[in-house]
Amino acid sequence: MSNRPIRANSILPARREDITLQTADGLTLVGELALPADKPPVATLLCLHPLPTHGGMMDSHVFRKAAWRLPALADLAVLRFNTRGTSSVRGTSEGEFGGGETERLDVAAAIEYAEFAELPAVWLIGWSFGTDLALRYGCDPAVVGAILLSPPLRSATSEDLAVWARSDKPVTALVPEFDDYLRPDEAMVRFAEIPHAEVVGIAGAKHLWVGDAETVLDEIVRRVNPAAHPLPREWDGPMEYGDASAYADRTVAAFSDVPRPGTGPS
Repeated sequence: MSNRPIRANSILPARREDITLQTADGLTLVGELALPADKPPVATLLCLHPLPTHGGMMDSHVFRKAAWRLPALADLAVLRFNTRGTSSVRGTSEGEFGGGETERLDVAAAIEYAEFAELPAVWLIGWSFGTDLALRYGCDPAVVGAILLSPPLRSATSEDLAVWARSDKPVTALVPEFDDYLRPDEAMVRFAEIPHAEVVGIAGAKHLWVGDAETVLDEIVRRVNPAAHPLPREWDGPMEYGDASAYADRTVAAFSDVPRPGTGPS
C-alpha cells in the first residue's frame, strides 16, 4: 500500500471504545478511549477540553486529531471525555457546568478510570479551560505530568502552581504567539512560580490552534514518547476519513464571543 498524506480528517487504525466515567457526586460522563490497534500503549493522554459554554468538548479539533492519529503514530492511548453538562457527537454528560469548581470531580473520575484500566504513564493534556482544571486538580500521584495548550491562567492560583512546583512533575505550556489571553512573554513570568516548568512559544499560532494542530501533536509526542518524534505526515496502512463537518462550526466559533482579558472568563 503506497504512502498517503495524513489529512485533517484522516482516521488511522486503533482500538476505540465508548466509555463512561462515574463521578463522586453520582454523575455519568461520556467519553472515548482510543488504544493502539495491535500493541499496548506506552503512555496515555488524558484530555481536558476547552470551555464548554463556548463550544469546548471532547471533540475539539486538536483532541479529535490526537485520538484519530496518535494510537497509530505514537503508540499512545488517548482518553477523551465531556465534562459535566457538555455535549458532543458522542453524547451529553450528566449534570450542569460548574464554572470549573465541581469539575474537580470530573478530573478525579477520569484519573480514576485511567488507574482502573491500568493505562500507563498518564499525562494530562489541558486546553484553555482544561489547563486550569489540570493545574487546580490534576497533580495526582497517578499523573506523570501536564502539557498545557493555550493556558489562560484565569482560575489557577499561585497556590495551585505551588503544588506542581513541589511535585517536580513535568509541566509544559504551549503558548501561541498571538493568544487572546496569555502570550509567551507573560507566560514566562507567570509560570516562573513552577521553576521547572517549560514554556514554549509557538510562532504564528492563535488560541484555537487552527492550522497548527500538527505542531501541537508533535510537541506533545516529543515529551510523552520521544521515540515517535517527529510524527510522519504520511501513512502507508489502512486509513479512513471522518466527517469533520459535525465539528467545524463549533471549532471556529468556540471562543468568538469570549470576553477579552480583564472583562470576563476565558
